[in-house]
Amino acid sequence: MRITDTGDLWWKNAVIYCLDVETYMDWDDDGVGDLPGLIQRLDHLADLGVTCLWLMPFYPTGDVDDGYDIVDFSAVDPRLGTPGDLVELIRTARDRGIRVIADLVVNHTSENHPWFKEARKSTDNRYRDFYVWRSDKPPSTKNEAVFPDKEEGIWTKDDRTGEWYRHHFYRQQPDLNTANPQVRDAIAKNIGYWAELGLSGFRVDAVPFFLADTANTPYDDVAHPHDYLKSLRAFLTRRAGDAILMGEVNLPYEQQALFFGDGDGDGTSDGDELNLQFDFIGMQNLYLAMARQDATPLADALTARPVIPRDAQWATFVRNHDELTLDKLSDDERAEVFAAFGPDPDMQLYGRGLRRRLPTMLGGDPRRIRMVYSLLFSLPGTPVLYYGEEIGMGENLSAEDRLAVRTPMQWSSGANGGWSRAPRRRLVRQLTEGGYGPEHVNVADQRRDPESLLNFVQLLVRRYRESPELGWAREADVLDQPHRCVLAHRSTWGDGSTITLHNLSDQPVMVPLRLDDCDDTVALVDLLRDGSCTVAKDGRADIELGGYGYHWLRVVREDDRRLL
Repeated sequence: MRITDTGDLWWKNAVIYCLDVETYMDWDDDGVGDLPGLIQRLDHLADLGVTCLWLMPFYPTGDVDDGYDIVDFSAVDPRLGTPGDLVELIRTARDRGIRVIADLVVNHTSENHPWFKEARKSTDNRYRDFYVWRSDKPPSTKNEAVFPDKEEGIWTKDDRTGEWYRHHFYRQQPDLNTANPQVRDAIAKNIGYWAELGLSGFRVDAVPFFLADTANTPYDDVAHPHDYLKSLRAFLTRRAGDAILMGEVNLPYEQQALFFGDGDGDGTSDGDELNLQFDFIGMQNLYLAMARQDATPLADALTARPVIPRDAQWATFVRNHDELTLDKLSDDERAEVFAAFGPDPDMQLYGRGLRRRLPTMLGGDPRRIRMVYSLLFSLPGTPVLYYGEEIGMGENLSAEDRLAVRTPMQWSSGANGGWSRAPRRRLVRQLTEGGYGPEHVNVADQRRDPESLLNFVQLLVRRYRESPELGWAREADVLDQPHRCVLAHRSTWGDGSTITLHNLSDQPVMVPLRLDDCDDTVALVDLLRDGSCTVAKDGRADIELGGYGYHWLRVVREDDRRLL
């Protein structure tokens, strides 16, 4: 195993942390988080072990879709700071060993963007073709709207010209026309600008949506929609050789595979499209498995993963900044998860997801919460944490829609959770209250508690980083054993191999394993606690798992020189 490879393809065993500058730390006490405040909290991220910081949109915005309706792609929202502050953030983060990536929103702009203001002036305006228009009345498109409770369809009539413009999201977010080479050039310039300032890549929003129009125009310079994604990857690689594109592609596995760009699909060559994709299928089946206390759905999802390019990676996650989407489950399966983790209709969103955080869904059971995060970090892939997960933050259901899980970071038990000294009425977002409020859940208290969730997540991060086989394994080797409630899988890369076991039920079990390449000269050393398991001469090992128990067991041979 060549440890030097992990530096070349840093994203394959990174620890990614997502946050919204607006809700992370307010340093000038105006009630809005800002870049100077985030800089002051970089040491928290470094101490946690984060190696890549993902910033949600920090651009000027119409503030309809929490920053995703962008007014200027090449500027910083003045409420959050200046471009100079962003450069200081990138420089200081790099000093702590943390790369910074940002959201790239290619699918749409704000209706207040200068391009759209010009486009709606007349049908022959030079910016008209930057967006998608139609002159005839559209049919019903209710089922195509991303936010079906907010929009009746994806077309809205603009009274200024009498034509309809398309918007898959809110009507205040007109879709860009990526079939227009001028649009593609403008997007590339923005990518180049931020790369020049030091960003190490982008999380690409709604990838299938923005590719939908590409190559739709005859005699265009792009023959196939995926050629556009290839050109973005090539452009970014020319500008910053180790920069990444991490894509949001919520599609079945066989369709996701196309977005990595490995044409023959044998996994022996590098890809030329997205470097990472979020494993939505695995995440949704994780929740179904937890609801049933049966690991089978997750095991099936892991074994169904397609082969991916040598340099590509799955981004694994328990929670993100949107609703917890369950759209790829069947109606009956989704109903099971709703019943287990969000039975109140107010906890559900768009008929397809949950607007809750993990600790509240699991009733605050620390055994179960820790088991889930242990499982996350053990899955083959790159783990992505959403801010506040490391301390077990809950949601605020009194907030609208997705904002329930986008509450301010809880730094201390003091006023406003220590994130702002502004009067409560001026806060951009209200904090969670009750048992998950900052007086009970905060960073300051957990830093000083060796038994805290924060310290446990730090341990997971450390062990994950020390076990590159967890990120580099070609596939999840699900091990045979008799208990449906247990996921046992093995990750191997080079001479490194780790076996992880997780019990999704509250009942203790004894897990018998058969390891054909092991004998009584091999030890299974626990990486999360003191102890080891013996292996019989014929490769058999019996592993005891408590209720919601978990083990990370490194396969250690007599000549092994790795630190334990």
